[in-house]
Amino acid sequence: MNFDRIIAVRNDKTVYRDSERCLKVFNSGYTKADVLNEALNQARLECSELNVPKVLEVTEIDGKWTIISEFIRGKTLEQLMKDSPEKKEELLRRFVSLQIQTQGVVCEGLISLKEKMILNISRSDLVATTRYDLLMKVEAMHKDNKVCHCEFEPSNIIVTDAGEAYIVDWAHAAQGDPLADAARTYLYFYLQGDKDGARQYLDLYCEMSASDAQVVKKWLPLVAAARSTGCNSAERDMLINLVNSQIF
Repeated sequence: MNFDRIIAVRNDKTVYRDSERCLKVFNSGYTKADVLNEALNQARLECSELNVPKVLEVTEIDGKWTIISEFIRGKTLEQLMKDSPEKKEELLRRFVSLQIQTQGVVCEGLISLKEKMILNISRSDLVATTRYDLLMKVEAMHKDNKVCHCEFEPSNIIVTDAGEAYIVDWAHAAQGDPLADAARTYLYFYLQGDKDGARQYLDLYCEMSASDAQVVKKWLPLVAAARSTGCNSAERDMLINLVNSQIF
């Protein structure tokens, strides 16, 4: 295996290319159950009408769990936006269209988004009264069973030279309300410091999905609180501050 061709480096994993295969190598602290769950999520979505790289193997390499899937040759939507800033709105519109297409899929077997959020908020560092208030709001929110990627970001969309778009990184996929997934994407742009991009994204999403922006925003503190349990300390502090300040 060729471990010299690094595609991406994240906090808890490194992605390599080995010929026509993509190797996602997780750090030793990543649990076997989490790796198998991500591979299972991806395998389930392979059976949908979405373009999802095929899982080829799950194995252990030098004591680290690894998901091996087919390599998709192309550029991420994030890179395309950086390369052609004048096309950002056009690319963002395509991004939103792909997200809406994804949310139109039903995939049996994915975890309930509500259950996942309840678990994460319960584990958060927020004070007990705030956690209780957020949990009550989660329980009261609309229930649905649509596919929510939960990390739908431009870096997780690969566009081939032929123009086909593939969706990667299904670790946090769940089934639930699409507007919660939209809130998570809005939060991504917001945390990147791209507040104009966040507003532009939300405007496009609501226009193209015929959704109410105020309903999406109701999900923001809930999504931020749930997200605070799965990130580094700096981002966790930022998310908790956002929830406590009710800045949304």
